[in-house]
Amino acid sequence: MSIRVLIVEDEALIRWSLRKKFEERGYEVSEAETGDAGIQLLTDGDFDLVMLDYQLPDMTGLDVLRRLRERDADAIVIMMTAYSTIKTAVDAVRLGAFDYLAKPFQMDELLFTVDKALETTRLRRELRALRSQLQRDFGSDMLIGQHASIQALLDTIRRVATSGSSTIFVRGETGTGKDLVARLIHGASPRAQQPFINITCTAISDTLLESELFGHERGAFTDAKTQKKGLLEAADGGTVFLDEIGDMAPSLQAKLLRFLEERRFRRVGGTQEITVDVRVIAATNRPIEDAIRAGTFREDLFYRLNVVSLSLPALRERGDDVKLLARHFVSRFAKEFKKPVSEITERALARLATHNWPGNVRELRNAVERAVLLSRTAVLDEDDFVLSQRSEPATAPCQLENLILPPAGFPLDRLSDLEKSMLKQALERTHNNQVQAAELLGVTRDRLRYRMQKYGLM
Repeated sequence: MSIRVLIVEDEALIRWSLRKKFEERGYEVSEAETGDAGIQLLTDGDFDLVMLDYQLPDMTGLDVLRRLRERDADAIVIMMTAYSTIKTAVDAVRLGAFDYLAKPFQMDELLFTVDKALETTRLRRELRALRSQLQRDFGSDMLIGQHASIQALLDTIRRVATSGSSTIFVRGETGTGKDLVARLIHGASPRAQQPFINITCTAISDTLLESELFGHERGAFTDAKTQKKGLLEAADGGTVFLDEIGDMAPSLQAKLLRFLEERRFRRVGGTQEITVDVRVIAATNRPIEDAIRAGTFREDLFYRLNVVSLSLPALRERGDDVKLLARHFVSRFAKEFKKPVSEITERALARLATHNWPGNVRELRNAVERAVLLSRTAVLDEDDFVLSQRSEPATAPCQLENLILPPAGFPLDRLSDLEKSMLKQALERTHNNQVQAAELLGVTRDRLRYRMQKYGLM
């Protein structure tokens, strides 16, 4: 896409030299000799960069800048003037000029300033595209809804996003969109141009998770052949999302708490204190209070994370939003797959509305996607939908009466043996199908795989 530059300058020689240099770079250049002509061009089209002279025949460049700001708050403007005073420079910057160049200027100096200005333009475009994509992907898939719980959640997200600093604790069953809420908060925050890093605590062993978060020094452990920056360092200025925080090892919880309190940490095997500025958003799909009572999650860490609490409602609690989302997904996937599907029968909607949706919006989306993809008609009926037979929520505990329990008086220090036994039984009963075993135990597949690795079952 060609870069569009507008030069508003009454001196023909300066306009000619700037046009020549910009066209050598492949830019598309427009010119105006007066402020009125420049304003008209700005009204008729969009420009990536405006080179604006201060002293024009009919008005000052500041007058043009004021008019420009009324229609485009993001336009990048570089002021040029032979009447260089501190007050003029301050006024230009206060009105939103990117920079201020005094005539006569060196062309190398001007081009350096132009390059910085265009980089700002590029970043702003990327940010707008990211926010637009987040709105399409996230708002459409998870937060379309008229239920009061969704409207209240959206209002809270809008308010907490602007702060850019408070830690946030997100609760919700699997499939309700906790990771997408975190991305939306980041994208709408002042940190949006900085990194967003997603870490699933159960997907990495405890030892590796510490190294991933905080980094390590060379020689800190056997395989540490080089120094490595952690994800907290990589996210400096941005946001870190810690999913399934409830399964983090107690020793690592203590180190995370210290970081949240002091915003400093040491790499594994290091002595130097490293300071970073990141927002932490944590999430869990199970009651964290149970883990606190069991002594597996620190209460003080919970309070530090729970500055702002967001609860994502389960789909079965959202009333007619099921039908609203189903119609939305039919339209979306019909367009994506170029299928002539345009309707869904009331009978099908009634069936969807009575399903328990253990996988929540993610399960509904997948069910509609399959139905649209395989449909041979323009209208979807209830037979087009294949729904899970589970009636309990995805986070419900497994049915322990169906598993072999130890005898009374089983010592607490051997609970790990009990957990390993239950894992083995679940895998045997599902013929090593990890998805089905995870469902039987009421945990996510990532959590199941982590425990399988822990007990040498892989």
